Amino acid sequence: MSALKWQGWLVALVFVAGLLVFAPLGLYVWAGGRPAVRPAGAAPDDVRITGCRIDPTSRRVVASVEAVNGFPEQGAYVVTVEFREQAPPVPDLGARGPQVLVKIPGVGPAATERADAVGPVWPTGATPWCGIAAADYAPDPPFARSLGLGPRPHASNAGEAG
Repeated sequence: MSALKWQGWLVALVFVAGLLVFAPLGLYVWAGGRPAVRPAGAAPDDVRITGCRIDPTSRRVVASVEAVNGFPEQGAYVVTVEFREQAPPVPDLGARGPQVLVKIPGVGPAATERADAVGPVWPTGATPWCGIAAADYAPDPPFARSLGLGPRPHASNAGEAG
């Protein structure tokens, strides 16, 4: 066999070996390079009410809201908290109680942040029920993170040590 024929086989063999080694590696890097994307409606799963009480001085109902960021980037939660006299046995969209928006800014990945939602003045002798009516998540803009801009201080976090 001539030397030219051996060289052709050798080039083909090196090419196939390179494909067998580098193709799986390239696919692994390409597929694993992006963070997992959560569905758009996943924000309510990250938010919960941890307490529902009546403030003794103002007689306003106060709901303690907790957000655990399940998204792969830092962002903010906007939560709609609903107040009723009792827990509804079946959700009735027509019989909604008073609602309040609360924003929980600067929640890092897998971090937990808390805020209080202050509702209306509550009648004496009535037991309040606090629930999540809606929750939305918005990632922080990339330019804000690159400039080192953090969330602005929130009124509910003003007294916390930090």
